[in-house]
Amino acid sequence: MGSVLAEADRPIDDFLTVDGMRLHYFERGSGMPVVLLHGNGSMIGDFLACGITERIAAGHRVVAFDRPGFGYSERPRGRRWGPTEQARLLLRACARLAIERPIVVGHSWGALVALALALEGPDQVAGLVLLSGYYYPVARPTALASAASPLGDALRQAAMPLVGRLLASEAVRRVFAPCEVPESFKRHYSIPHALRPSQIKAVREEADMLMEAASRLCALYKELAVPVRLIAGSDDRIVDTNAHSARLHRELLMSTFRNVPGIGHMVHHAAPDEVLEAIYALSASRRARQAPAPVQRQWLSIGEERDAHAGQWPALRPAVSLPAGEAYAA
Repeated sequence: MGSVLAEADRPIDDFLTVDGMRLHYFERGSGMPVVLLHGNGSMIGDFLACGITERIAAGHRVVAFDRPGFGYSERPRGRRWGPTEQARLLLRACARLAIERPIVVGHSWGALVALALALEGPDQVAGLVLLSGYYYPVARPTALASAASPLGDALRQAAMPLVGRLLASEAVRRVFAPCEVPESFKRHYSIPHALRPSQIKAVREEADMLMEAASRLCALYKELAVPVRLIAGSDDRIVDTNAHSARLHRELLMSTFRNVPGIGHMVHHAAPDEVLEAIYALSASRRARQAPAPVQRQWLSIGEERDAHAGQWPALRPAVSLPAGEAYAA
């Protein structure tokens, strides 16, 4: 991961100041909005690398944020930056950018922020697509203590630039396993940028608060009032798919779950079509809900016989139509 990273070492799009802090974001396309939230240790370039931003933007307005402390977004000291605090910040950012009722896609730690968004603003989110998330305070092996981060413990231990790069490269291979690290990821995700002290600090803070954050949020999952589509890899070596995604699916009434065989933590890279299908299904459902209801006309014929049993006119059976996309596999 050498000089090819140069294109990833600069801001990608634009900045917005919210609550006195500078927030970096990427925006493309027009139409129904889709917001992308990356995991711990990651940044906007992760979504660019997997190609879904370009594909979503073909029919939607896609906005990806560098979460506080990552990429080019600030993370002011003296403030807690748990999922709920980040959600409140992002709700204000969405209001400033006139992003109305987006579909929110969250990967890994970003999935917790996506859940917090739907809990904080249930009328401001159309639906969630949650990828490889850690949703419950389940104890994990020490080696995975910084799970939900593409760089994990490697970033926390990186004291020298060269050692840091070597450790980070190995951590990236682990988070993609059993799949290979895509060449596009090497171009769009800057290891040197990720090894900045400010980003290492943000990684450490999010790793340390992960179990507490999941513990706080999981007590509220039953209050979710938006449709949720869960996607995870069967061979995820960072977050246990059965202990988290499968369990959350069982708890939520309005959810579907896709356990993709043979892939690991980075499902948006290994199975982008699955992610796009989930987004499009939620988008179609929202369009169907927004469409004006068809006018129901009742015709009465002179001399028409009354129902012999009920003594009433024969009941009209209203047409029932399922919103497009509801056949998405559960």
